[in-house]
Amino acid sequence: MFNNWLRTNKVAMWLLTIIRVYIGYEWMTAGWGKLTGGFEAGGFLQGAIAKAAGDHPAVQGWWAAFLEHAALPGVKLFNFIIPLGEFLVGVGLILGTFTTFAALMGLVMNAAFLFSGTVSTNAQMLLLEVLIIVAAANAGKIGLDRWVLPYLRGLWNKMTHRDHEPKAPTTRLKKRTA
Repeated sequence: MFNNWLRTNKVAMWLLTIIRVYIGYEWMTAGWGKLTGGFEAGGFLQGAIAKAAGDHPAVQGWWAAFLEHAALPGVKLFNFIIPLGEFLVGVGLILGTFTTFAALMGLVMNAAFLFSGTVSTNAQMLLLEVLIIVAAANAGKIGLDRWVLPYLRGLWNKMTHRDHEPKAPTTRLKKRTA
């Protein structure tokens, strides 16, 4: 019942727009700050790995192993994709373009930060992103998704139905000779 309200109700549409723009602003400004001010994820990753030790670790061992053996060796890639991802998620949410996908990518980043032992606003943002994802298209109706999604659906339908359209029967008329 609640998810149907989120997906179809006009009041929900307006509330989701406020939530979407708020989260988008948070992501965009965080990403912009990292893009323009420089960003180095190595210290963060090492700190998260260190939080996996002790009697009550804040970071699970499996996540620390991922950070140590995949993320830390690829830190240059993470130094690029984290700020860019944050910025693009923010722009997508503010403009209401590919809203559900932008919220999903924001949720993935918030989950990664939570797994790394950083609470801050990540839990709050993750919960709000879940609302946007559940609401699906209703979250982007006051945004560019109102036009982008129907346009893309039309393109998709044209591409997928082009080969499957029934052909009109052709009949040959015989010449009458009299």
